[in-house]
Amino acid sequence: MNFPDALFPQAWALGAWLPLIAVWLWCLRTAEWRRLADSSQFNVWLGTVVLLVLVWSMKAGVKPGLNLHLLGATLFTLMFGRQLAIIGFSLVLAGVTLNGSLLGREAWQAYALNAMVLAIFPPLVVDRVRWAVDRYLPGNFFVYVFVTAFFGAALTVMATGAFSCGLMWLADVYPFSVLADDYLPYYFLLGFAEAWLNGALITLMVVYLPHWVGTFDDRRYLLHK
Repeated sequence: MNFPDALFPQAWALGAWLPLIAVWLWCLRTAEWRRLADSSQFNVWLGTVVLLVLVWSMKAGVKPGLNLHLLGATLFTLMFGRQLAIIGFSLVLAGVTLNGSLLGREAWQAYALNAMVLAIFPPLVVDRVRWAVDRYLPGNFFVYVFVTAFFGAALTVMATGAFSCGLMWLADVYPFSVLADDYLPYYFLLGFAEAWLNGALITLMVVYLPHWVGTFDDRRYLLHK
């Protein structure tokens, strides 16, 4: 999913900074910073960032920009909410980009485009899935685990893949036939892997460490069930 430098026209790479900065400012103003004031919560948030740097560094692909890796978007967003997740993912991407630049593989020109695809879009999808589930489905523990965490993770990865392919098609980076035949179908496979991983980890945390999952409300999902 990571776009290398010079894959997109320079206008795309530079233009992506405008919405990125706007989203960063919104996150800085509205994020739940009081939660990170708790040192234990901050350590969990920072530890998740470090873990995701390692996860995002393990990727496979055959052409520039056409690579795959696990996201962890549902896990991070359900734990800390969309604003803190966006800030965290931006740091994750910075760590991956810095590591790539030190190894001579990547630089910072495509950072804003990558951030739009990997740091901003997935948490927003996760948040909308959670909102829809809370609005239209019963407030039940199994609904939260299986729909919000499990199927929500799969949907987020597939939507992110479609968004990434859409950008490359619109920018005329690759023909639609190449993206549709050789790249996009693998997101369906990655989606199931992401679903199992996120679903399992969220289940363990809401059972043993519910205070780590900020979007899990005991009163809604467990009380009187």
